[in-house]
Amino acid sequence: MKRFLIGAVSALSLMSAAAVAQEYPAKEIQGIIQWGAGGSTDTVMRAVTPHAEEILDGTIVLQNMTGGVGAIALNHVANEDADGYKILMGAENPLLYKVMGFGDKDYSDFTPINILARGTPILVAGADAPFDDYAGMIAYIKEHPGEVRLGSTGPGGVPSVVTAMIETVEGDLDVISVPYDGDGPALTALQGGAIDVMPAVLGAAIESVRAGKIKALAVVDVQENEYLPGVAPVTATNEGFATYLPWGPFFGVFVKKGTPDDVVKKLEGAFAVAATNPDFTDLMETRGFTLMSISGDEAEAFLTKWQQGTTWLLQDAGMTKSSPEEFGIARPGE
Repeated sequence: MKRFLIGAVSALSLMSAAAVAQEYPAKEIQGIIQWGAGGSTDTVMRAVTPHAEEILDGTIVLQNMTGGVGAIALNHVANEDADGYKILMGAENPLLYKVMGFGDKDYSDFTPINILARGTPILVAGADAPFDDYAGMIAYIKEHPGEVRLGSTGPGGVPSVVTAMIETVEGDLDVISVPYDGDGPALTALQGGAIDVMPAVLGAAIESVRAGKIKALAVVDVQENEYLPGVAPVTATNEGFATYLPWGPFFGVFVKKGTPDDVVKKLEGAFAVAATNPDFTDLMETRGFTLMSISGDEAEAFLTKWQQGTTWLLQDAGMTKSSPEEFGIARPGE
């Protein structure tokens, strides 16, 4: 009798889980965007989500949640039920939280639904900045110590990683760091003259560059980018960058680990199809993003490699609070 009851309970649990997955989504899904409106992550997620909704035959309500270099959004989703109704729409920053001292959670606490795209970093300056390229910027900073205002999105953001690369290659920069909640607000500040220069993602900055509101100084890559003809890569000025490049931010959709497999599969399928929609692919191409659309083991391998390379770059630059070794993050090549 006891065996029968246990078996019955197990069967009911399986039936209940199957029913939940079959009706998913039975209510609105909350999509928590890790950064503010107008930035790279926001652009990618708002472009792909309507097409995922069509496949799911459901509604995904998007909400921008800023603060803590994205940690507030990540912790918010991590503290909710693992049922697929709260999804994190994030960028690369969580992979740096542990070494930067922002908390004990990162993407190892989540299942990647889809790593949608990656971006190319560039250096941009105000339209009236007294330098027009990377070499000119470095020379000006050295000649005017403590004057140049450098935009940042906080420790672990794209600007901080690119700045770490520059300082590793060029030596310490005597600049004023000005933090913002995402590259959208920072780019707005750059256009308004509140800051002078900043590393940014090509996809977020390209329209302002094309409109002449800001100017591109360099591509943070080993070669020119087809969307910025005539703008040299940083390696053209200093080959020392080749050790760290190519590198770039990425944008992905995640759910809390423990979400039912069938729900994960539904979300994976919806975003995989959404990522092929011509409206989305055209926008990504126009903005200079590189499409990826990977999930499962491929996504996990990508996250591991990205975390290893970036955390050790920051460790060697003296920018971390804890060594990657403390969290079992191997140095690349080891």
